[in-house]
Amino acid sequence: MTDISLTHITPMAALSIALSVVVAFAVHGALYWIAVRLVKRARIEPLLLPAIFQPTRWLVVLLALGAGLKSIEMGPRIEDIWSIGARMIFALLVGWLIFRAMRAGKAMLEARADISVEDNLKARRQRTKISILYRICQCIVGFFVIAMMLIAIPGVRTIGVSLMASAGLAALAVGAAAQPALKNLIAGIQMAFSEPIRLDDVVIIEGEWGRIEEIRLTYVIVRIWDDRRMVVPVSYFLEKPFQNWTTSTSDLLGTVFLYVDPTADIERIRARFVEAVKANGRWDGRVAILQVTDHRADALELRGLLSARNAGIAFDLRCEVREAMLTFLRTDMPEALVRGRQTLERDEAFTRRSGVAG
Repeated sequence: MTDISLTHITPMAALSIALSVVVAFAVHGALYWIAVRLVKRARIEPLLLPAIFQPTRWLVVLLALGAGLKSIEMGPRIEDIWSIGARMIFALLVGWLIFRAMRAGKAMLEARADISVEDNLKARRQRTKISILYRICQCIVGFFVIAMMLIAIPGVRTIGVSLMASAGLAALAVGAAAQPALKNLIAGIQMAFSEPIRLDDVVIIEGEWGRIEEIRLTYVIVRIWDDRRMVVPVSYFLEKPFQNWTTSTSDLLGTVFLYVDPTADIERIRARFVEAVKANGRWDGRVAILQVTDHRADALELRGLLSARNAGIAFDLRCEVREAMLTFLRTDMPEALVRGRQTLERDEAFTRRSGVAG
């Protein structure tokens, strides 16, 4: 049986290992302190240093521990266990470091793309690309970390080589089973560059009005106007038609429909509509017109067009102008309200009067 005991580690060797670990902590702390001072002096946002503090500390400790153990004669079994474990831990720490650095970089880039301003098209485009590319990099880094950990195990490495020769049918089966996931994954990568949607875009999907709240690698979360959430596969936005109200700009035209009597004074109603729009602080000063868009026997359809800086403001502007116009028609032009008419011929009217008199 292979000896895996640690009896041959002398007290001096153990002290040397402990001392190397303590020195590693001290060196890392000193270097971190110097880096923080340099960053503050350069007036750079110190987001990256706190993010990578823990991963780099344990990487330095692992390297110091490995250097300390080299001076000790260990049995073959112990040396194999340490070699495999150290490689797997190193892969985990490197992956942790990269993940933390990517998250800090994502936060710094998003801080420069402020979507709280009104004209936020460029910022939304940047944030959309950052979000999707961040998810893609997460998958790639995670894949390589797992691969590095598996390669560190000799048995797994041998099994993997033997499986590669007979992986044809298995790969086809796995590919067929994972087709929906792969389809959405590829669509997510494509969407990062084609940009059919961006974060905070106003869209209408399946008859629901909402905003793009979050874009993941395989699905999109849409926040509906009543605070419900709709989860949509990213392939939907590349295969099916949908409405995007903020593709090129957040400016929007809103509509207000009014139905009035055919005898109504259209010019007077038009003047009042333009006045109501211009008096509203939500109007952006671009469009304010009223047109007759349909004529029926009992009513005229009037369509008012008005403009606003974004979809939310346009909705409120439409409601307020509609209320103002209804109040105007009811109080100042009651004759313009739609009325039902009935025409009676003379003989029919005489017959009805006779019936009533009888």
